[in-house]
Amino acid sequence: MQRKQIIFISGIDTDVGKTIATAFYANRLAAQGASVITQKLVQTGCSGIAADIQQHRKLQNLALQQADLDGLTCRYVFDYPCSPHLAAARERRTINLDWITADTQKLAQAYQVVLIEGAGGLAVPLTDEITSLDYLQQQGYPLVLVTSGKLGSINHTLLSLEVCQRRGIALQALIYNQYPQIDPIIENETQAYLQRYLATHFPQAEFIVMPLIAQ
Repeated sequence: MQRKQIIFISGIDTDVGKTIATAFYANRLAAQGASVITQKLVQTGCSGIAADIQQHRKLQNLALQQADLDGLTCRYVFDYPCSPHLAAARERRTINLDWITADTQKLAQAYQVVLIEGAGGLAVPLTDEITSLDYLQQQGYPLVLVTSGKLGSINHTLLSLEVCQRRGIALQALIYNQYPQIDPIIENETQAYLQRYLATHFPQAEFIVMPLIAQ
């Protein structure tokens, strides 16, 4: 893999396993020979080095990288666990998306692939004016969408895919997270349905079943 890639990873909603899936996808690409770095768009609910970046490195079996220590992989970290626009407002700070984009470009100079993990679902507000979906469309990054087998995920997945289609956002892959396992009847049909749907409506996209990883 020689071509530089910047890939955005989002989920059908919060707590669908984006952080685990980002590390899983990074490991998958690394096994194919690519040099990969992960970035977190905005982190809320912690302080210091972004918790999701720390989780990525743990699952990648890597120490924190210099880019992590320098804040390049996550410029904005907020204490309160809420949407980025509210977290920033509570701390009277401003999220400058141009700076985040510049960080991504710096990372792309050093790595073949940059995986940007979003915050929450696609429509989460980053600022009062811009959502993650808006930012993704502006940048033109391909999307890896994370879904699961929980009840309601078919609805959330199809709505997310439809809005991406309308916005002209390229879907690179749909990652199906098998965790947690609660109802095998629903989970098996959800997986099969989404795989059929993707083959029909997004034949260029890859359907990836993520192995069970404790979350």
